[in-house]
Amino acid sequence: MQPSLDALRDVLDSECLLTDADSLQQYGKDWTNQYTPTPLAIALPKSTEQVVSIVEWANDNSVAIVPSGGRTGLSGGAVATSGELVIALDKMNQVLSFEASTQQVTCQAGVITEQLQQYALDNELYYPVDFASSGSSQIGGNIATNAGGIKVIRYGLTRDWVMGLTVVTGKGEVLNLNAGLIKNATGYDLRHLFIGSEGTLGIITEATIKLTRQPTNLTVLLLAIPELDKVTSLLNAFQKEIDLTAFEFFSEEAMTKVMTHHELPRPVETQAPFYCLLEFDATSEDILEKALSCFESGLEEEYILDGVMSQSQQQADELWKYREYISETISARRPYKNDISVTPDKVSEFLSRVDAIVAKEYPEFEVIWFGHIGDGNLHLNILAPEEMDYAEFTQACEQVNPLIFDVLKELGGSISAEHGVGLLKKPYLNYSRSEAEISYMKGIKATFDPNNIMNPGKLF
Repeated sequence: MQPSLDALRDVLDSECLLTDADSLQQYGKDWTNQYTPTPLAIALPKSTEQVVSIVEWANDNSVAIVPSGGRTGLSGGAVATSGELVIALDKMNQVLSFEASTQQVTCQAGVITEQLQQYALDNELYYPVDFASSGSSQIGGNIATNAGGIKVIRYGLTRDWVMGLTVVTGKGEVLNLNAGLIKNATGYDLRHLFIGSEGTLGIITEATIKLTRQPTNLTVLLLAIPELDKVTSLLNAFQKEIDLTAFEFFSEEAMTKVMTHHELPRPVETQAPFYCLLEFDATSEDILEKALSCFESGLEEEYILDGVMSQSQQQADELWKYREYISETISARRPYKNDISVTPDKVSEFLSRVDAIVAKEYPEFEVIWFGHIGDGNLHLNILAPEEMDYAEFTQACEQVNPLIFDVLKELGGSISAEHGVGLLKKPYLNYSRSEAEISYMKGIKATFDPNNIMNPGKLF
C-alpha cells in the first residue's frame, strides 16, 4: 500500500509534487538509460527547510529517497527503480551571495554548472570544473559525485573548490559544514564525506564554491601520435616545461566518427592511430616558445607525427570539437562505457593491456577510446552492433569486465574515475576498495542515515 502524499502536498507548492507519468519517467532516471524508472512521486523543494520536511516524512513513512540533480550521471546513481520518492533540486537554482575578497560564491545545489561558470565570468573570475554536461548538470550533483572533467590536470576535482556545504542528513538534520572557512582545524571535516557520497548520506542543498582568476590566452595543440606507449613521453615532455590546463586523448576511430557526423575536416594532414589535445595558458612568448620546442623535440624523437596549434580563441574552440563531440557522436550507438583511471605513469601500460583484452574478447565490436589522460582517466566505449540485441550485447560486455578490472586492481586503479558507482558499478566495488574500507563506509552511512532511506541500493 502506497503512503499518502497529503502531508507532502501541505509542505510543497502545488506545482512541486508531481505524479504524472511523464514526470515520473523524466525525473526517475539518469543518462544510463539501462533501468526502468518507477518512482512514487517527484518532489521539487525550493528551500533547505522544505527538504527537511520531506526527509522527515520519508522517515515516518519508511519511503526511500533518490536525490536528483541534472540527471547526467552514467552509473545509475539517480535512478528510482523501486517506488522511491525522487527529490529533484531543479527549483533550488539561486546564487545566494558572493564575497569578492575571498572569491567565494554561495549557491543552491540546483544551480546549473554553466550558470555558475557564467556568474564567475560576469565577476571577472573563473570556475574551472568543466565537462560536456556543464549545460545541464547541477552543482549539487557535481559535488555528490566529485565531478572532474577536462581541466583536472591543472585545477583538480570538484572537491578542491568546495569551501562549505549545507546538507540535510538521512535523519533530517541540517549540518552547515565549514562555512567557507579557509582555515578550520576543529576535528573531522564532514564536508568531504558528502563530496562523492552519491546521495547516500543526505542531500546537499547549498554550497560555497571558491573561484579563481580567468586564464588569459588558452592555446590548444592537437597532436598525432604513433602508438600508445608514446603518450607518457609526450605528457612528461610538456609537463616539464609548461603548466598544462588539459591533456586529452582519443583514437582515430573516435575522430573519424566526429568528422563524419559533424562534417569537420581532418585537423592534421597525417592520419595516426591516436591523438592528444593539449591546452595551456600562453601568458607570455616564453611559454609559447617552450611549447613549440617540446613539439619540435617530439617530432625529432618520433613520439609526435604531426600537429597543429591554435592561433586564436576561435581556432582553439574548433580544435576542442574533435574531443568534446565524441560522446554526443557515438550516443546513438548506445555504447557500453567504462570510466576508469590509473595514475598517469601507468596509463601506457594500462591502455596496452586493456586494448589487447578488448581486441581478443570483442573482435566483432567497435571500440572507441578517449579520456582525460593527463589525470589518468580513460573512457572505454564499446559500440553495440546495430543488428545485435542490446541485452545480449550488455551481457557480453559485463562478462569481460572482470578481466579489465583485474588489470585495474593490479595497477592500483579505480573502476569509476568520475561518474560514481551507483547501480552500474556496484558489483565491482571490491576491485577498488578493500573489505575494510567498504565496512567503514557502511558504518558511516548508518550514522548519517540510520533508517537507510537515502539512495538505498546505490554504491553498496
